[in-house]
Amino acid sequence: MAEAESRRSRADTARNRDQLLAVATRLFATAGGEPSMRAIAHEAGVGIATLYRHFPTRESLVDAVYRDQVTRLTAGARELLAELPAPAALRRWMDLFGTWIATKNGMLDTLLAMVESGEIAHAGTRTELLAAIDGFLDAGRAAGELRADVTAEDLAANLIGIFTVAHPHHHEARAARLLDILMDGLRTGS
Repeated sequence: MAEAESRRSRADTARNRDQLLAVATRLFATAGGEPSMRAIAHEAGVGIATLYRHFPTRESLVDAVYRDQVTRLTAGARELLAELPAPAALRRWMDLFGTWIATKNGMLDTLLAMVESGEIAHAGTRTELLAAIDGFLDAGRAAGELRADVTAEDLAANLIGIFTVAHPHHHEARAARLLDILMDGLRTGS
């Protein structure tokens, strides 16, 4: 009996953590500023003590959301390339990148302080994301579908520019249009 109860408790704990992470990600992406820890707990349907048990500080929550989003971007790149031709996979990934940018914007003050203090290694994340972009570009070049003269840095700069002027949650149609134009420019023969 005690073993079953222990398993149930661990499952509840994992479910609460996952729920907190999902809600925090959504609120960071859609809120006008950094949401309070209390608002995140309330939205997740847990008490503030449960939130602090999983994430003792705002920084620990931001770190978890940030790392989760980077993992989703890099894993998402591999999954999309396994399922779709490189141009279609890249275009779908651009939407994931936009969500990541929006999420970062919602936790920007805390994130910048963490980068400045060395708690988060910005250079490592940059390397991971550029490698994901290179995967799309390499696959597209090998298939003769994407231009050979575009670098991962070029594409990342374009994406950041697009999402600076067209926040994906406030100007979704504009962001989609700009991403489609960018994709057209990345294709061979454009």
